[in-house]
Amino acid sequence: MEKIIFATHNKGKLIEMRAILAGLPVEIIDAEAAGIKEEPVEDCDTFEGNALKKASFVAERTGQWSVADDSGICIDVLDGRPGVHSARWAGEGVDLAEYTLAAMEDVPGDRRTARFVSCAAIVSPSGEHWTFTGQTEGCISDMLVGEAHPKLPYDRIFIPEGHSRSFAEMSMEEKNILSHRGRAFKELREWLEAYLTNKPKD
Repeated sequence: MEKIIFATHNKGKLIEMRAILAGLPVEIIDAEAAGIKEEPVEDCDTFEGNALKKASFVAERTGQWSVADDSGICIDVLDGRPGVHSARWAGEGVDLAEYTLAAMEDVPGDRRTARFVSCAAIVSPSGEHWTFTGQTEGCISDMLVGEAHPKLPYDRIFIPEGHSRSFAEMSMEEKNILSHRGRAFKELREWLEAYLTNKPKD
């Protein structure tokens, strides 16, 4: 395993993954760099299902190890929405953070609880797969705060539990320690370290 393709066209996610997996003897490239322009339809009803679908899509087309994640924000007062639809529930061209704040305009602070959930999946060239899940509890702010990383709009409105700053106000290093994606990929990193120690290179 000398290369892993991260099945995403989201540069913000790629930056996060490279930071979390830094130091491993594996090259991390995104789907576009691997020649994959298209993306599968994310039509599964779980984060795990979508992550596996994306990673399998790239692994099958490249013959390489592939990793994907699916993540979203689940807001209690909205019955868990937007959940797996976090990237598209507001409609085309609509600012997701602003849309979410508008949907919660009259919700008091003690009912603005939410959590970020992420599932990371890794798929081998032969189709074997493993999944890792991370979760971060917190709440939704009542205004946009900070500047989000590319294509990570909810960072401007999510304040992790026990903190007063949004994800968008934190450095990448701070966020990776606390974030759902950071926790899922930390488990993935531990699995990769064990795999690379005990397995011969592909």
